[in-house]
Amino acid sequence: MFLESIMAISQAEQEARQAVSLAQEGANKSIEAAQTAGKDTIASTIARAEVEISHLTRKMDQKAMDEAMELASTTANRQATLRARAERRLDAAAMLIVERIVNV
Repeated sequence: MFLESIMAISQAEQEARQAVSLAQEGANKSIEAAQTAGKDTIASTIARAEVEISHLTRKMDQKAMDEAMELASTTANRQATLRARAERRLDAAAMLIVERIVNV
């Protein structure tokens, strides 16, 4: 009876050690899987962010180009207007000079 009790306790302890070992293996595998999933999530998030940054950069470059073209067009129009006004004034100034020289 005493020997049987010792054997039963010994077997129960062995089973408990095996259960703890299996639980630790399961926990380690779960931790490993979670770490792998986390790394995969981080990698895919970084990849999506890089694609979005690239898209936004192209979009902003196009917007800057459009604004630069619009500014250049506006500047060219203003330049033409100022040139035409200056040429009209130049003609008027030339006429005024000629009148003064002739009338002197």
